[in-house]
Amino acid sequence: MKFLLEIGLEELPARFILPAANQLAELMDEKLTEERIKFADIEIFSTPRRLAVIVNGIAEKQEDLALEVKGPPKNIAFKDGKPTKAAEGFARSQGVDINDLIVKTLGDAEYLFAHKFVKGLPTKDVLSNIVPQVITAISFPKNMRWGDCELRYARPLRWIVALLNEEIVSFAVENVVSGNTTFGHRQLSHGAVTISHPDQYVDTLKAAYVIADYNLRKQMIQEQITGLASQINGRILPDDALLDEVTNLVEYPTAFLGSFPEEYLEIPVEVLITTMKEHQRYFPVFDQAQNLLPKFIGVRNGADNQLDLVTAGNEKVLNARLADAKFFFEEDSKQPLAAYVERLKTVVFQDGLGTIYDKVERIVGNAAALCQLLNKENELNIVERTAQLCKADLVTNMVFEFPELQGVMGAKYALISGEDPQVASGIEEHYLPRFSQDALPQTTAGIIVSLADKLDTLVGYFGINKIPTGSQDPFALRRQALGIVQIILANNIDVDLRKLLNTAVSAYGALFKERADEIVESLLDFFAGRIRVNLLEQGYSYDSIDAVLAVGLSSIPAVKAKIAALEQYRKESSFADLLTAFERCYKIAAKNDAAEIVPVHFTAAEKELSGVLENAVVGINEKLAEGKYIESLKLLASLRQPVDAFFDAVMIMDPDPVIRANRLGLLQQAINLFRNYADFSLIVE
Repeated sequence: MKFLLEIGLEELPARFILPAANQLAELMDEKLTEERIKFADIEIFSTPRRLAVIVNGIAEKQEDLALEVKGPPKNIAFKDGKPTKAAEGFARSQGVDINDLIVKTLGDAEYLFAHKFVKGLPTKDVLSNIVPQVITAISFPKNMRWGDCELRYARPLRWIVALLNEEIVSFAVENVVSGNTTFGHRQLSHGAVTISHPDQYVDTLKAAYVIADYNLRKQMIQEQITGLASQINGRILPDDALLDEVTNLVEYPTAFLGSFPEEYLEIPVEVLITTMKEHQRYFPVFDQAQNLLPKFIGVRNGADNQLDLVTAGNEKVLNARLADAKFFFEEDSKQPLAAYVERLKTVVFQDGLGTIYDKVERIVGNAAALCQLLNKENELNIVERTAQLCKADLVTNMVFEFPELQGVMGAKYALISGEDPQVASGIEEHYLPRFSQDALPQTTAGIIVSLADKLDTLVGYFGINKIPTGSQDPFALRRQALGIVQIILANNIDVDLRKLLNTAVSAYGALFKERADEIVESLLDFFAGRIRVNLLEQGYSYDSIDAVLAVGLSSIPAVKAKIAALEQYRKESSFADLLTAFERCYKIAAKNDAAEIVPVHFTAAEKELSGVLENAVVGINEKLAEGKYIESLKLLASLRQPVDAFFDAVMIMDPDPVIRANRLGLLQQAINLFRNYADFSLIVE
């Protein structure tokens, strides 16, 4: 048997569709499994107007169920050999005769049990109950209500198809009753379309100009745009995001090739591409050398009828947009980029943190301080100039119209203004990385100004207590922190993170002076979380990461190197010695208050361990300072023998409080020695 469920809606936003379709399949899987209905697999279908699944090989009925249900204790269920209300109520609730209850021993007590046999219901009856739950359980980024309906959904429900083979599974969601009729393409198909069987779903919709299979639709678009580009010896550069979005915008794709006047090629290519992709969802066409051609490919939601008129209409729209872009570019270029900086005084960065102009001044100060910290004083002039101009393009006509081009246009206008090419590159790069897999800045100016900008943002928002909570991060502060981590690791910037944060706090002057330490500590904790995410993505074990981060965050590259060394050393047999030595000390001493050591009362065993620890402190700290982390771990592992010898020679919890304090104090010293590297209590073996 097969079961088809199709949810018909008003057009969904493209980004909602695939997650919702996957949710539909997952929810159906969960509910069928929960209801003991076996099935083979689930196929997923989606278009802008529908979410659908076909459940293949679905059983005709639920599996029967034999249950043993635990009831009240026997001594409560029976008094003087007669059943009490507790026993009667339990039997009644389970639908069994009281004489059929049995007694079983659990531990030291006896309990009543009821044996129940639940016969499986027909699948059709079960589906009538669970499918409305599945439909209403789908979550969307944004919901709405319509008419008098109480249901909140991404878009209004218009129809529901629910077919178990040829039979309709009857139910209703709000005012929509399930049936066997769907609707085809909004313009090319007229009236309801009847689905006679789930096997006919795909072909029936295709006849109504709907390609229900997302992957097939995507393949059709890819083949069509590639074919059209090849007709003019052009090519389409890979763009999965655009291809996915266009696939989710159409039900029956037909690609068309359009053109625009060559004069617009004088505009920076980034402007042309952004206009085509972001505003019109067109695919730019390039020649074999990857130069942009005055061509574009659009995808129509429909057939190829009157395609020439569709092409002409789209050309007209694009030409108007490009004419605007050309005007903006020419107007912006009439004055140097530096002339726009003063206008930043009119743009608020954040209430309580001043204007963008104020932010730029802080970035300049941060960047200069970072040059000194990173020993890049010889590039100070380039870095400072980059910082001064990094936000200037925000008040240009082009970026106002195309916010996606911030930084890109700043670089273009900087070159037109005669600025150093390194300054132009730094302006463009300082926004990087914009997301986790994005490119990183490569130039010194780009790296330093990017760090200065992101540090300023983090300190500012933490300073006014706009800190991310749970999944809420409206100012993308996690992304900013992760970007800093990525830049520091990629360039092996071996500087104490606390120094970087203190530099950014200082740039705010008196505003955060009294709370400077609090802000820095909060940000160190915040960064620890971002570093953890970054290193988990790189494949490091969660417990190695947690153990190293638990002892404090200083240099991010050093933290990563310590974690990498620990991961490597955990494969060595001697790691067991390290862990054993630590655990013997930790289990007995960590739960006691810090003990004061009085060496004059040392016995021979305590003197020996004290000497070993003194030598180890020197050796381990030297190795850590030199970045020789494996050698540090080997030295810690070598403490196994003296720690074992100490435990064999003495009783730690001696009745004499002074002697006991000495012994606990030595073990606490040993624990602190291990914690110079990591908190090994967090290692899971």
